[in-house]
Amino acid sequence: MEQINETLAQSAFFGMFLTLGTYQAGLLVKKKVKISLANPLLISAMLIIAVLLLLGIEYETYDKGARYISYFMTPATVSLAVPLYRQLALLRKYPKAILGGIGAGVLTAMGSIYLLSLLFGLNHEQYVTLLPKSITTAIGMGVSEKMGGIPAITVVSISITGIFGAVMAEVFCRLFRIREPIARGLAIGTASHALGTSKAMELGEIEGAMSSLSIVVAGIMTVVLISVFANFI
Repeated sequence: MEQINETLAQSAFFGMFLTLGTYQAGLLVKKKVKISLANPLLISAMLIIAVLLLLGIEYETYDKGARYISYFMTPATVSLAVPLYRQLALLRKYPKAILGGIGAGVLTAMGSIYLLSLLFGLNHEQYVTLLPKSITTAIGMGVSEKMGGIPAITVVSISITGIFGAVMAEVFCRLFRIREPIARGLAIGTASHALGTSKAMELGEIEGAMSSLSIVVAGIMTVVLISVFANFI
């Protein structure tokens, strides 16, 4: 195992190929199984952990190559302007409902982190690390780092939030009898960013469009409000 670890440690792209390969495997499983729990990101994460444990590979060895993927975060952030531009007509048509709904979702997400941080006695660093949990990774990492948080843990919290949203979105919509497509899309996108949006697109075109819009607007609102919430602890 030590020889394998040393060999892979010399590869600058092992982590990147492992990440892309396991995610592709997750997509194939999703197409065949077609159930909410078969989320490609969740499957990819589980496979990566299994491979690292099985081969006895250190995380640092994996991260050496996987970090290249993070270089795409900046263009991904910029590209979020595209869905916002495409849905400007809907934003102009229902400005109060859309902005009010997204705003309520952002305040709920950040407010719940504040209350839970008080409950579990988290310090300032841990608190600001979790505050951006409901926005897309491309924005959340930068916000966390700027506010003095731990970006790596922020990514984990964002991923868990997104996966949970993608898996449970339809269940909660049925449970609370949310049938209006616009409301469903706004709720899913605001609560669980891009991963939730993938599920919203499965529910319908309007749900997907509104969820895509929510990613951008919720991200902007969080960036503005996080400086206020960060002072609470």
